[in-house]
Amino acid sequence: MQHDLRLRAAARVIYDNVYPPVDAVRFSFDEAERFGTVEYRQAVGAAQDARSVLAAQHDQLLFAAIL
Repeated sequence: MQHDLRLRAAARVIYDNVYPPVDAVRFSFDEAERFGTVEYRQAVGAAQDARSVLAAQHDQLLFAAIL
């Protein structure tokens, strides 16, 4: 996901919040990305979902401002 740095940053924040470092046998975000772990894929999916929702809300806010 090196091509979309904002999405990667969002996935990192989600990953770090959902899988805190106190968990046993936890990969760092970079390791999880390298190995393509389930946790990494879940964090990326959550970031993509969040981006879609935020973009839709932004579009709706712009439309409401025009009215």
